[in-house]
Amino acid sequence: MKVAIVGASGAVGQEFLRVLQEQNFPIDELLLFGSSRSAGRTYNFRGKEITVRELRHEPDDFKGVDIAFTSAGAGVSREYAADITAHGALMIDNSSAFRMDEDVPLVVPEVNGDDAFNTPRNIIGNPNCTTIQMVVALKPINDISPIRTVHVATYQAASGAGASAMDELAEQYAQIVRGEKPTVEKFAYQLAYNVIPHVDVFTDNGYTKEEMKMFNETRKIMHAPELNVSAMCVRVPVMRAHSEAVWITTEKPVSVEQARNAFEKAEGLVVIDDPATKSYPMPLDVAYKDPVYVGRLRADLSNPCGLTFWIVGDQIKKGAALNAVQIAQYLIAHGKKFGA
Repeated sequence: MKVAIVGASGAVGQEFLRVLQEQNFPIDELLLFGSSRSAGRTYNFRGKEITVRELRHEPDDFKGVDIAFTSAGAGVSREYAADITAHGALMIDNSSAFRMDEDVPLVVPEVNGDDAFNTPRNIIGNPNCTTIQMVVALKPINDISPIRTVHVATYQAASGAGASAMDELAEQYAQIVRGEKPTVEKFAYQLAYNVIPHVDVFTDNGYTKEEMKMFNETRKIMHAPELNVSAMCVRVPVMRAHSEAVWITTEKPVSVEQARNAFEKAEGLVVIDDPATKSYPMPLDVAYKDPVYVGRLRADLSNPCGLTFWIVGDQIKKGAALNAVQIAQYLIAHGKKFGA
């Protein structure tokens, strides 16, 4: 197969390189694309140095490409989608550009993998990181009894704002130790020693775009247009791996034992939940790992049909690059032919 990565020098682009290697993804030729600033950089992949090309409107740059993993921002995805897909390449896009378009499937393989086969525009949307890890945990409960409401508070790492934001968080701590005023560029306020109840820009209804992504994307992925989702997204001084506190109500009561059994059997989930030994998932332990981790499972004392639990997932892996690669793996495993 011939594979391309667009946005190769960014945090997610670099994670694509690692994930493709870790997953032993079948690649005969790999192309890397980036901005004019990134062009000319070289990255090693399977012992070969690959040079980043500048992304331009060149009609033949993606000729022969089977799959293009794109993570260079929504504006770039919109501008270059036609070029990328012109010769039949499947574009698996990590931006928000096409996620809510009716003719673009939005896919988390453990939840709605078959949707990936319906691609009239040769584009598949990779959902928002917070949505991905949440729906992986919602699916096994929804299979027992349909979920009616979801309330979620997120605790989002600096990685969600990119590699430069991670650098800024580390630098802020160093500056404070040196007695200097910390640099604030990537976040609304100083993130070190702080939490910021604000991720992405505010919309007219008082929710941020990040919170509305969780509302809209969860409904689309789970094929549940009536599902009510309310989110509060918070940035915390963690380097990578997002955490979420989730409250759900189901159509019929689901016991803690039923839920735990469903979680333990579910694909892509790992249960760490033993209050007696203070065992629960934390971002410090989950960073760089593939699954979504769940713990603190208990009945919601406010509702007989309610459950509450805690989930943690690496934002750059399952929340971005890994999920995109898993979409391609799902297609291959279920019969789609590439590299013809």
